[in-house]
Amino acid sequence: MVNCGNYFYIFAHNHYKTKLNTIIGTYECKVDAKGRLMIPSALKKQLANSLQDGFVLKRSVFQPCLELYPMTEWNLMMQKINKLNRFVKKNNDFIRRFTAGVKVVEVDDLGRLLIPKDLVGFSKISKDIVLSSAVNIVEIWDKDLYENAIAGDDDEFANLAEDVMGSSNDDNDGIS
Repeated sequence: MVNCGNYFYIFAHNHYKTKLNTIIGTYECKVDAKGRLMIPSALKKQLANSLQDGFVLKRSVFQPCLELYPMTEWNLMMQKINKLNRFVKKNNDFIRRFTAGVKVVEVDDLGRLLIPKDLVGFSKISKDIVLSSAVNIVEIWDKDLYENAIAGDDDEFANLAEDVMGSSNDDNDGIS
């Protein structure tokens, strides 16, 4: 029986590892004075399976925005991070900084998400915001900062795309 239970666990674990929950879209909305935002219905539908489990909201590592992880995606990330040796100082420093300001958040019965004040301050969120999909998470941006982040030279982006994805055909499926 124990072996059967372990087998099931391994199957379920691998199932979640290989399942990629992509989120699609960019949505403009507003935040009220208390830091609450109404999740747009199209995004809410995509996140329907995650609404009951909740989300983790954290500071982005590279940008002045927030990252909203469905709990299943956060747990996968924590599995990776938990493999780091905490007796290596740089690993410990990374874990501390990566998890700084992390909050568990839920969407309320009215479809609103509360952004804690410290994270509003970090991301410089004002009234107008952008929710932008980033594969399996949602970035939450102040609208002006988002526009600045995506603005730029098209040739620069083309070069970046080539550097990042140009030789990326690991599956040999013809799709980069």
